[in-house]
Amino acid sequence: MIAGGLAALVSLGTLGTAAAQQKSAADGIAEYRKMLEDGNPAELFEAKGEDIWKTPRGPKKASLQSCDLGLGPGVVKGAWVQMPRWFADTGRVQDLESRLLTCMERIQGFNAAEIAATPFGKGEQVTLEALSAWISAESRGMKIAVPQGHPEERHFYELGKRAFFYRGGPMDFSCASCHGEDGKRIRLQDLPNLTKNPGDGIGFAAWPAYRVSSGEMWSMQRRLNDCFRQQRFPYPGFASDVTIALGVFMGVNAKGAESIAPALKR
Repeated sequence: MIAGGLAALVSLGTLGTAAAQQKSAADGIAEYRKMLEDGNPAELFEAKGEDIWKTPRGPKKASLQSCDLGLGPGVVKGAWVQMPRWFADTGRVQDLESRLLTCMERIQGFNAAEIAATPFGKGEQVTLEALSAWISAESRGMKIAVPQGHPEERHFYELGKRAFFYRGGPMDFSCASCHGEDGKRIRLQDLPNLTKNPGDGIGFAAWPAYRVSSGEMWSMQRRLNDCFRQQRFPYPGFASDVTIALGVFMGVNAKGAESIAPALKR
């Protein structure tokens, strides 16, 4: 009995040590992020994005200040937390990046298809990342409120839900494989459950974000496309319906969460 009791105590001690180590690692990451918050490099992209928004550019030498992000021409504050949404002038549900492509083509004369085909981190894709940083920052602290009033917005939610749970590819993965339940992590990275509201500043409410690991600004479109790459799925394409639908699904599920975008990610 004594030997059994000692074994039980050793076992409990081992479990306690493991739990403490795990907690220590998670706390260490949280502390690291906190230290960097005051000097988040995303601020540089925000400043660049604001300048780009106001500067006449493109073949038509026009600024984006008349661009309608859903709240009226030129209204930026509060727009990010209410996207993706239905736009009557295009007859489409659009997220921020696809809407910016529309404005850049119609107002400034850029070729939207050409920009969409440009690799991330190159050419006008860098412009879109800076614009995304500034526009999302203008809604920082506001609550996520992705609309569902139009039938197409509800249709895109269901499409996004189907895409989120769809399994396939050589690894038989889906978005839900990593983000479909509580308590999952990859190495030291906690994985939020995106099938429900994960809370303020987590998941949808933290993107776009500055990636410390690569020293780059990542838009939501870049984040979603990279998820497909990690699942070994075919590249869905920039501003494709499936990526926009996933944005609707995650955004609606995050209703009421406080946006901290552009956040800081490892």
